[in-house]
Amino acid sequence: MRIALFASDVVGLRVAEFLGRHGEAPACLVVDGVDPKGLNERIVAASGLRTEQVIATCRSASQELSQKLAQFKPDLCLLAWWPYLLDEPTLKTPTLGSLNFHPSLLPHGRGKAPNFWSLVEGTPFGVTIHWVDAGIDSGDIAFQREISVAWEDTGASLYRRALENMFDLFVDSYPRIATGDIPRVPQPAARCHYQRELDEASRIDPDCSYTGRELLNLLRARTFPPHPGAWFEEQGVRYEVRVDIRRMGDSARRNAA
Repeated sequence: MRIALFASDVVGLRVAEFLGRHGEAPACLVVDGVDPKGLNERIVAASGLRTEQVIATCRSASQELSQKLAQFKPDLCLLAWWPYLLDEPTLKTPTLGSLNFHPSLLPHGRGKAPNFWSLVEGTPFGVTIHWVDAGIDSGDIAFQREISVAWEDTGASLYRRALENMFDLFVDSYPRIATGDIPRVPQPAARCHYQRELDEASRIDPDCSYTGRELLNLLRARTFPPHPGAWFEEQGVRYEVRVDIRRMGDSARRNAA
Protein backbone atom coordinates (compact mmCIF):
# COMPACT_ATOMS: atom_id res chain seq x y z
CA MET A 1 0.00 0.00 0.00
CA ARG A 2 1.54 3.29 -1.13
CA ILE A 3 0.23 5.91 1.29
CA ALA A 4 0.49 9.67 0.89
CA LEU A 5 0.39 10.98 4.45
CA PHE A 6 -1.10 14.45 4.96
CA ALA A 7 0.08 15.24 8.49
CA SER A 8 -0.77 18.23 10.65
CA ASP A 9 -0.91 19.07 14.35
CA VAL A 10 -0.25 16.57 17.14
CA VAL A 11 -2.28 13.80 15.52
CA GLY A 12 -0.30 14.08 12.29
CA LEU A 13 2.94 13.94 14.26
CA ARG A 14 1.87 10.85 16.19
CA VAL A 15 0.79 9.08 13.00
CA ALA A 16 4.14 9.87 11.36
CA GLU A 17 5.93 8.56 14.46
CA PHE A 18 3.83 5.39 14.47
CA LEU A 19 4.56 4.63 10.83
CA GLY A 20 8.24 5.37 11.37
CA ARG A 21 8.48 3.03 14.39
CA HIS A 22 6.87 0.20 12.45
CA GLY A 23 8.95 0.59 9.31
CA GLU A 24 5.90 1.66 7.31
CA ALA A 25 7.22 4.86 5.78
CA PRO A 26 4.69 6.57 3.49
CA ALA A 27 5.40 7.03 -0.19
CA CYS A 28 5.35 10.78 0.40
CA LEU A 29 4.52 13.28 3.11
CA VAL A 30 2.38 16.42 2.76
CA VAL A 31 2.71 19.06 5.49
CA ASP A 32 0.88 22.31 6.14
CA GLY A 33 2.95 25.15 4.73
CA VAL A 34 1.53 27.49 7.35
CA ASP A 35 2.81 25.22 10.16
CA PRO A 36 0.80 27.02 12.90
CA LYS A 37 2.15 24.90 15.78
CA GLY A 38 5.72 24.59 14.52
CA LEU A 39 5.57 20.79 14.24
CA ASN A 40 6.60 20.31 10.61
CA GLU A 41 10.25 19.68 11.34
CA ARG A 42 9.36 16.95 13.84
CA ILE A 43 6.79 15.42 11.48
CA VAL A 44 9.33 15.24 8.64
CA ALA A 45 11.98 13.75 10.93
CA ALA A 46 9.53 11.15 12.27
CA SER A 47 8.54 10.08 8.76
CA GLY A 48 12.15 9.28 7.83
CA LEU A 49 11.58 10.58 4.31
CA ARG A 50 13.99 12.48 2.11
CA THR A 51 13.45 16.14 1.28
CA GLU A 52 12.28 15.31 -2.23
CA GLN A 53 9.49 13.13 -0.77
CA VAL A 54 8.03 16.01 1.26
CA ILE A 55 5.46 18.46 -0.10
CA ALA A 56 4.60 21.65 1.78
CA THR A 57 1.29 23.16 0.76
CA CYS A 58 -1.59 25.31 1.95
CA ARG A 59 -5.05 26.30 0.77
CA SER A 60 -3.77 28.81 -1.80
CA ALA A 61 -1.39 26.25 -3.32
CA SER A 62 -3.91 23.42 -3.70
CA GLN A 63 -3.97 23.59 -7.53
CA GLU A 64 -0.35 22.46 -7.69
CA LEU A 65 -0.78 19.66 -5.18
CA SER A 66 -2.26 17.03 -7.47
CA GLN A 67 0.62 17.34 -9.94
CA LYS A 68 3.24 16.90 -7.22
CA LEU A 69 1.29 14.09 -5.60
CA ALA A 70 0.86 12.15 -8.84
CA GLN A 71 4.65 11.66 -9.07
CA PHE A 72 4.47 9.28 -6.09
CA LYS A 73 1.59 7.16 -7.48
CA PRO A 74 -0.25 6.80 -4.15
CA ASP A 75 -2.88 4.12 -3.60
CA LEU A 76 -4.35 6.02 -0.66
CA CYS A 77 -4.18 9.50 0.85
CA LEU A 78 -4.38 9.56 4.64
CA LEU A 79 -5.45 12.95 6.02
CA ALA A 80 -4.28 13.00 9.64
CA TRP A 81 -5.87 16.15 11.15
CA TRP A 82 -5.47 17.92 7.81
CA PRO A 83 -6.94 21.47 7.96
CA TYR A 84 -7.82 22.01 4.29
CA LEU A 85 -10.33 20.64 1.82
CA LEU A 86 -8.84 18.81 -1.16
CA ASP A 87 -9.72 19.94 -4.67
CA GLU A 88 -11.13 17.52 -7.25
CA PRO A 89 -7.85 16.79 -9.09
CA THR A 90 -6.17 15.90 -5.79
CA LEU A 91 -9.08 13.67 -4.75
CA LYS A 92 -8.73 11.76 -8.03
CA THR A 93 -4.99 11.16 -7.65
CA PRO A 94 -4.89 8.14 -5.30
CA THR A 95 -6.07 4.83 -6.77
CA LEU A 96 -8.29 3.81 -3.84
CA GLY A 97 -9.25 7.26 -2.55
CA SER A 98 -8.59 9.29 0.57
CA LEU A 99 -9.33 8.77 4.26
CA ASN A 100 -9.89 11.72 6.58
CA PHE A 101 -9.68 11.94 10.38
CA HIS A 102 -12.68 13.85 11.80
CA PRO A 103 -13.30 14.58 15.51
CA SER A 104 -16.99 13.68 15.64
CA LEU A 105 -19.21 10.62 15.53
CA LEU A 106 -20.41 11.12 11.98
CA PRO A 107 -22.99 11.89 10.71
CA HIS A 108 -23.24 14.01 13.87
CA GLY A 109 -20.91 17.00 13.96
CA ARG A 110 -20.08 17.52 10.32
CA GLY A 111 -18.01 20.61 9.68
CA LYS A 112 -16.41 22.93 12.20
CA ALA A 113 -16.33 22.79 16.03
CA PRO A 114 -17.99 19.38 16.49
CA ASN A 115 -17.03 19.40 20.19
CA PHE A 116 -19.13 22.57 20.64
CA TRP A 117 -22.14 21.31 18.70
CA SER A 118 -22.19 17.94 20.42
CA LEU A 119 -22.69 19.62 23.81
CA VAL A 120 -25.13 22.26 22.58
CA GLU A 121 -27.26 19.89 20.53
CA GLY A 122 -26.96 16.90 22.85
CA THR A 123 -25.71 14.57 20.11
CA PRO A 124 -23.29 11.65 20.55
CA PHE A 125 -19.58 12.47 20.37
CA GLY A 126 -16.66 10.47 19.07
CA VAL A 127 -14.06 10.21 16.32
CA THR A 128 -14.35 8.94 12.76
CA ILE A 129 -12.10 7.92 9.89
CA HIS A 130 -14.12 8.38 6.72
CA TRP A 131 -13.68 8.33 2.98
CA VAL A 132 -13.39 11.76 1.38
CA ASP A 133 -15.87 12.84 -1.27
CA ALA A 134 -16.71 16.22 -2.79
CA GLY A 135 -18.79 17.24 0.24
CA ILE A 136 -17.74 18.25 3.76
CA ASP A 137 -17.29 15.23 6.06
CA SER A 138 -20.00 13.44 4.08
CA GLY A 139 -18.09 10.47 2.67
CA ASP A 140 -18.62 6.83 3.62
CA ILE A 141 -17.60 5.87 7.15
CA ALA A 142 -14.64 3.51 7.50
CA PHE A 143 -13.99 3.36 11.26
CA GLN A 144 -15.52 5.01 14.33
CA ARG A 145 -15.21 5.19 18.10
CA GLU A 146 -17.76 6.77 20.43
CA ILE A 147 -16.57 8.89 23.37
CA SER A 148 -18.78 9.10 26.43
CA VAL A 149 -19.64 12.61 27.62
CA ALA A 150 -19.90 13.58 31.30
CA TRP A 151 -21.18 16.76 32.94
CA GLU A 152 -17.60 17.76 33.73
CA ASP A 153 -16.72 17.82 30.03
CA THR A 154 -16.21 21.11 28.21
CA GLY A 155 -15.37 22.07 24.67
CA ALA A 156 -11.71 21.89 25.69
CA SER A 157 -11.86 18.45 27.30
CA LEU A 158 -13.76 16.94 24.37
CA TYR A 159 -11.18 18.34 21.96
CA ARG A 160 -8.34 16.81 23.99
CA ARG A 161 -10.12 13.47 24.23
CA ALA A 162 -10.77 13.52 20.49
CA LEU A 163 -7.03 13.99 19.83
CA GLU A 164 -6.19 10.95 21.96
CA ASN A 165 -8.98 8.72 20.69
CA MET A 166 -8.35 9.63 17.07
CA PHE A 167 -4.82 8.33 17.25
CA ASP A 168 -5.93 5.19 19.08
CA LEU A 169 -8.61 4.56 16.44
CA PHE A 170 -6.00 4.89 13.71
CA VAL A 171 -3.64 2.44 15.43
CA ASP A 172 -6.42 -0.12 15.87
CA SER A 173 -7.57 0.34 12.26
CA TYR A 174 -4.17 0.45 10.60
CA PRO A 175 -3.84 -3.31 9.90
CA ARG A 176 -6.97 -3.11 7.77
CA ILE A 177 -5.92 0.20 6.19
CA ALA A 178 -2.51 -1.23 5.24
CA THR A 179 -4.09 -4.17 3.42
CA GLY A 180 -6.84 -2.15 1.74
CA ASP A 181 -9.56 -3.93 3.75
CA ILE A 182 -11.35 -0.66 4.49
CA PRO A 183 -15.13 -0.55 5.10
CA ARG A 184 -17.45 1.85 3.31
CA VAL A 185 -20.64 2.58 5.24
CA PRO A 186 -22.77 5.31 3.62
CA GLN A 187 -23.77 8.24 5.81
CA PRO A 188 -27.36 9.45 6.16
CA ALA A 189 -28.10 13.09 5.41
CA ALA A 190 -27.10 15.44 8.23
CA ARG A 191 -26.51 19.10 8.92
CA CYS A 192 -23.06 20.58 8.40
CA HIS A 193 -21.90 23.40 10.68
CA TYR A 194 -19.66 26.25 9.54
CA GLN A 195 -17.19 28.43 11.41
CA ARG A 196 -19.30 31.52 10.78
CA GLU A 197 -22.13 30.06 12.89
CA LEU A 198 -20.10 29.69 16.07
CA ASP A 199 -20.11 33.23 17.45
CA GLU A 200 -23.86 33.79 17.17
CA ALA A 201 -24.58 30.31 18.50
CA SER A 202 -22.51 31.26 21.58
CA ARG A 203 -24.64 34.33 22.35
CA ILE A 204 -26.77 34.43 25.51
CA ASP A 205 -29.78 36.74 25.58
CA PRO A 206 -30.23 37.91 29.22
CA ASP A 207 -33.93 38.52 28.56
CA CYS A 208 -34.66 35.05 27.12
CA SER A 209 -35.66 31.94 29.01
CA TYR A 210 -33.41 28.87 28.93
CA THR A 211 -33.66 25.57 30.72
CA GLY A 212 -30.81 24.99 33.14
CA ARG A 213 -29.56 22.18 30.92
CA GLU A 214 -29.52 24.37 27.82
CA LEU A 215 -27.60 27.14 29.52
CA LEU A 216 -25.08 24.83 31.20
CA ASN A 217 -24.46 23.00 27.94
CA LEU A 218 -23.84 26.25 26.08
CA LEU A 219 -21.48 27.54 28.75
CA ARG A 220 -19.41 24.38 28.96
CA ALA A 221 -19.35 23.99 25.17
CA ARG A 222 -17.59 27.36 24.93
CA THR A 223 -15.29 26.77 27.88
CA PHE A 224 -12.09 26.30 25.91
CA PRO A 225 -9.50 28.93 26.89
CA PRO A 226 -7.82 30.81 25.29
CA HIS A 227 -10.69 30.66 22.75
CA PRO A 228 -13.63 33.03 23.39
CA GLY A 229 -16.36 31.91 25.77
CA ALA A 230 -20.11 32.23 25.54
CA TRP A 231 -21.12 35.90 25.61
CA PHE A 232 -23.84 38.45 26.16
CA GLU A 233 -24.20 42.20 25.75
CA GLU A 234 -25.53 44.84 28.12
CA GLN A 235 -25.68 48.54 27.21
CA GLY A 236 -23.23 48.04 24.36
CA VAL A 237 -20.67 46.16 26.46
CA ARG A 238 -19.82 42.57 25.63
CA TYR A 239 -19.17 40.07 28.45
CA GLU A 240 -17.75 36.54 28.24
CA VAL A 241 -18.91 33.64 30.40
CA ARG A 242 -17.35 30.23 31.11
CA VAL A 243 -18.25 27.53 33.60
CA ASP A 244 -16.48 25.00 35.82
CA ILE A 245 -18.51 21.89 36.67
CA ARG A 246 -17.10 19.48 39.23
CA ARG A 247 -18.54 16.20 40.39
CA MET A 248 -19.05 16.08 44.16
CA GLY A 249 -20.08 12.44 44.59
CA ASP A 250 -23.38 10.60 44.85
CA SER A 251 -26.25 12.77 46.16
CA ALA A 252 -27.93 9.87 47.98
CA ARG A 253 -24.78 9.22 50.00
CA ARG A 254 -24.35 12.90 50.82
CA ASN A 255 -27.95 13.14 52.01
CA ALA A 256 -27.58 10.03 54.15
CA ALA A 257 -24.49 11.48 55.77
